[in-house]
Amino acid sequence: MDIRKVKKLIELLEASDIAEIEIKEGEESVRISRASKSAPSQLAFQQGPALPLAPAAPKEPEAAATATPAAKGNVIQSPMVGTFYRAPSPSSPPFVEVGTHVKAGDVVCIVEAMKMMNQIEADHTGVVEAILVEDGEPVEFDQPLITIV
Repeated sequence: MDIRKVKKLIELLEASDIAEIEIKEGEESVRISRASKSAPSQLAFQQGPALPLAPAAPKEPEAAATATPAAKGNVIQSPMVGTFYRAPSPSSPPFVEVGTHVKAGDVVCIVEAMKMMNQIEADHTGVVEAILVEDGEPVEFDQPLITIV
C-alpha cells in the first residue's frame, strides 16, 4: 500500500468523527484508530493477514547504569553517542592508562560513531586518575569517560 494513501487515510480520520478505520488491499492491511481527542492516533501496517493489535507496553526508565561517583578533577565527557575505544586498533597499546601524564590536546581515547573514529583529546594537563568506561562499551552523549587530576 502506498504511503500517500496511508497519509490520506490519517487526514480523513482526523477530519471526521470516526474513531477507527481499517482498509485491506489484497494481502496488505492498514488499521488506524484514535482513542480520544487528546490521545495520539495509532497506526498499524501489516504485510499478510490482518492480526489484532496489542497495546505497546510502556517502557520503564532505565536505572542509571552509567552513574559514577562524584569525580574530583576534570572529567572528559563523550561528545557523542557511540562506542568507546581505548586504543587506535585492537593490536595497539591504549592511548592512556591510569597514572599516565597527559597534556591538553593529547588523544586519550576514540569514540566511534557511524563508522567514523573520533579522537577525543584531553582538555586539561594532568594525570589520568580513572578510566570510567570499558573498551568497546557503548557510550551516551555527555557520559563521563576519563578523569584527569
